[in-house]
Amino acid sequence: YFMKNNQTIRAEAREVLAGNWGPAIGTVAVYMIISVVIQNIPYVGMIASLFITGPLVLGLAIFFLNYSRKEEANVNQLFDGFKNYGRSLGCYLLLVLYVLLWTLLFIIPGIIAQIGYSQVWFILSEDDEIEPNDALKKSKEMMYGYKMQFFLLGLSFIGWILLAVLTCGIGLLWVVPYIQTANAKFYENLKANYENNSETVEASGLDNNPELITE
Repeated sequence: YFMKNNQTIRAEAREVLAGNWGPAIGTVAVYMIISVVIQNIPYVGMIASLFITGPLVLGLAIFFLNYSRKEEANVNQLFDGFKNYGRSLGCYLLLVLYVLLWTLLFIIPGIIAQIGYSQVWFILSEDDEIEPNDALKKSKEMMYGYKMQFFLLGLSFIGWILLAVLTCGIGLLWVVPYIQTANAKFYENLKANYENNSETVEASGLDNNPELITE
């Protein structure tokens, strides 16, 4: 199984969005409004944001994963992350901590770490039992060899983001759904590739001979 290129992933995202922008725009708008309102609460905004961002980001991942699969997706899914509050909060705090520690070494290691952990919310959205640290570890494993592709995928949206800024941010209501849907499509492809490779290793018996496995 081979990873699709970024051009194909973006095309698949546009195909999902075509004629069905409403739910995605609405969900992103609610997410942005909640985030801005919470952050601007006097004195406690930043602390409050720390405690709700994880569940909201998980809810966003749940929505866009369903949306990208053309399954039932509605704005209520944005709050599904609160159904498993402990895991989503724990994962967010660990993610912030790990990226911060890598960033203290230098900015580039911090960026690399953030890319390595980029799939954690999709992983959590599909596995109600996985622990936060295990989800972060799995994201790093899945992203091994694909960090540059994901970085370039994000970089390909820079032009759209700049255009959105010129509209005083209103354009982000279209750009963010495009990015999030493309990220969900990337995850779907990455997951299939990861599972296929895992099955290949297991079938070959290399999992019983770890010294034969090279990075």
